[in-house]
Amino acid sequence: MSDLFSRQDVETDDAAGPLADRLRPKSFDEVVGQDHLLGDDGPLRRMIETGKLSSLVFWGPPGTGKTTLARLLAQVGDLAFVQISAIFSGVADLKQIFEAAKLRRTNGQGTLLFVDEIHRFNRAQQDSFLPHVEDGTITLIGATTENPSFELNGALLSRMQVLVLRRLDENALAGLLERAESHLGALLPLTDKAREMLLAMADGDGRYLLNAVETVSSLASGEEPLDETALARLMQRRAPAYDKDREEHYNLISALHKSLRGSDADAALYWLARMLVGGEDPLYIVRRLIRFASEDIGLADPQALVQALAARETYEVLGSPEGELAIVQATLYLATAPKSNAAYKAEKAAMAAARGTGSLMPPSHILNAPTSLMNELGYGRDYVYDHDTDEGFSGQDYFPDEMQRRQFYRPAERGFEREIGKRLAWWARKRKR
Repeated sequence: MSDLFSRQDVETDDAAGPLADRLRPKSFDEVVGQDHLLGDDGPLRRMIETGKLSSLVFWGPPGTGKTTLARLLAQVGDLAFVQISAIFSGVADLKQIFEAAKLRRTNGQGTLLFVDEIHRFNRAQQDSFLPHVEDGTITLIGATTENPSFELNGALLSRMQVLVLRRLDENALAGLLERAESHLGALLPLTDKAREMLLAMADGDGRYLLNAVETVSSLASGEEPLDETALARLMQRRAPAYDKDREEHYNLISALHKSLRGSDADAALYWLARMLVGGEDPLYIVRRLIRFASEDIGLADPQALVQALAARETYEVLGSPEGELAIVQATLYLATAPKSNAAYKAEKAAMAAARGTGSLMPPSHILNAPTSLMNELGYGRDYVYDHDTDEGFSGQDYFPDEMQRRQFYRPAERGFEREIGKRLAWWARKRKR
């Protein structure tokens, strides 16, 4: 088998190699940030202790240790470690790997196949793994940054356990930074604020942090430590991880929507900023704000929809970055407005009733009679013109004759809907009379 596919664990102390490879953990105890998997009750810890590995999907952001864990797991089972990337591999490559794994098996050794970016394989390629996973020819570990329930075939996913890797928190990154400095034999020439900034720039990605450490160590010059400005100039500020057409796109808009619903203006601003900084289309965001104004506020504050529409119009006139302030204003208005989903629930209830009652005709008294035949049939007979009454309300029934009255809209006791509720109650009393 070519070296392209057979990549056994090797020592990574080569001084010429990248720092991230030189510091790749050689034991599970050196892995940082994944205590929920490697702790006493963690699923990986149980596999390590029993020595029984199952096929896995590692789902998590970049730089969280997916490849490292796969390499270490191969050592647990004394398995040959084979690594490929779904981006650069095809069906012919997979056939070669499976044949080599069968040969190893006849010689008494198993194979751990690690597939990076496994979600990049199409359905047919994913299906090709099934028989070899089922008969034990390979132990498959796939790594993905995308939600496997959306990206992997159900048949393959049912044969693998999904383990979620978490982005490295500040403590994990700080420990990784200290390990790197110990390996280099010197502290990085950074002020305390610049040091904090470097950890923030890593954005939970351990590999990025180690690459940044290597850059600062090799490029920084002079006796004075780098401050935040100098570090930013040296590194170029990293854009937060954000993929506009994949899961992160939906995660962040969901976070924004729920923060608005929860009347948390500050959290809503944070998620809005995350999306804008990540390069999201501001018009997509404002479309969601328009929807929110109707779905979660409605008539509790009729101005909410006006504000959202005004934000869209303002942004279309000004563009970025000036027009983004109008989106911020609308976000704050929606977050601080009284909330009600009464209109949303009324729509659902009315739709269900419409589907359930078929094609009932309106009552004849509210039908117009433009022809003599329609007049003879009683169209419009006994209709009372509400404006002709003393109170501007006739109290007539406008539901089909075959259908009992239903109440779809139940306004909340919040905001302007409190006043609407009083009107509806008054009309209900009049209607009973």
